Amino acid sequence: MKPILRKLFFAVFLCVPAFCGAQGATCAPERDVGGQALDETTWRRLNAIYEEVAEEHYREARAGLEKMMERAGRDPYLRAILNQALGQVEWAGRNYPAALAYIETAIELDALPDPSHFALIYQLAQLYYLQGRHDDALERLDTWFCQAREGQITAAAYVLEASIHAQKGDFPSVLEAIDRAISLDDDPAESWYRLKLAAHYELEQYRVAAGTLETMISRWPDDRTYWLQLSRTWYRLQEDDRALAVLSLAYRGGLLETEGDYVFLSSLYSHSGIPFRAAQVLEDGIDRGVVVASERNWTLLADTWYRADEPERSLAAFEAAGGASLDGVIDLRRAFILVELERWPEALAALDRSLEKGGLDERQNGEAYLLRGMSRFHLSRLEAAGEDWIRAAGFEQTRESARQWINHLNETRRRAASS
Repeated sequence: MKPILRKLFFAVFLCVPAFCGAQGATCAPERDVGGQALDETTWRRLNAIYEEVAEEHYREARAGLEKMMERAGRDPYLRAILNQALGQVEWAGRNYPAALAYIETAIELDALPDPSHFALIYQLAQLYYLQGRHDDALERLDTWFCQAREGQITAAAYVLEASIHAQKGDFPSVLEAIDRAISLDDDPAESWYRLKLAAHYELEQYRVAAGTLETMISRWPDDRTYWLQLSRTWYRLQEDDRALAVLSLAYRGGLLETEGDYVFLSSLYSHSGIPFRAAQVLEDGIDRGVVVASERNWTLLADTWYRADEPERSLAAFEAAGGASLDGVIDLRRAFILVELERWPEALAALDRSLEKGGLDERQNGEAYLLRGMSRFHLSRLEAAGEDWIRAAGFEQTRESARQWINHLNETRRRAASS
């Protein structure tokens, strides 16, 4: 026999604290239903039905209660008891629309004592919430709160109130209710904090949201979502150092799983002036297969290694990016580094490949011919260098530099002829 079903169905007959509101105060009209009791035969029949529910034999329980209802006559108390019991049967079987109808009838009969009557009002609030009738749910819950003593209101009631307010878009009220729920429970549920966090975000309370996320991380440290949310929240607040500290801890804890995670952490290192670590993270992501080895990502890695003053690693990344590229733009960028390092044969090969692939705009074409002329010049291929510079002079952006190199070439030839 399942304990939760035993407890649920037992509320049909007796008022237990888990289900019943306290008899109330002054916020609703007083009720005078008198003291009523079931006869022994009826009690035994209901008890037998209770055993059926506890064994999850809902069909049999329902049939037994309906048979009793046929014999109940006009006795409002017995009919209220039976409607209450049928509501609990349907509730236990997750047939919530039917449960709602029975519980509404039990309340309308207005024959049950206050504890049972207001316990049903609380259940009715839950059912209205499940059916999307949020105004009705809040009205019934307010009635229940009004009748309950402060010490007998559970955290679950405030969670229900917060959930209703969330569906109505009243996020200040969400926070008021969920904070009360959290304060009443020594071990608040994770879903409660998620609701609280969502309300902070809806109200654009980002700094408070960060504090909530820190609490959530302390309680559920293995959930990567909270680390990422906290990092992005600090980033949104322009506190990049905190954003980086949080995400780097998540990285060391093995919690980064997606390309976006790695790229975001890499960008945080870059923005913080630590390009070496930015490149390491990105390269690690590519090596693990988490970051796609695409032209875009290889290019990003190459640029990051270059900013970290690691030209060899930058060249290797540009080589990989160029292999994935259909045009010559990446090969041209690689050639710039090789020219800077005065590695002329490699620069010439990269420039040949860049011009052969094509896809360069006017400025890039001019730069490619200018650099190829420089490479050929330093490899003593003067005629070919001159041809490249003449071509480079045909582009506006490189015309002046090309003319200067042509003049330098002519001067070199004159000196060679006179020596």
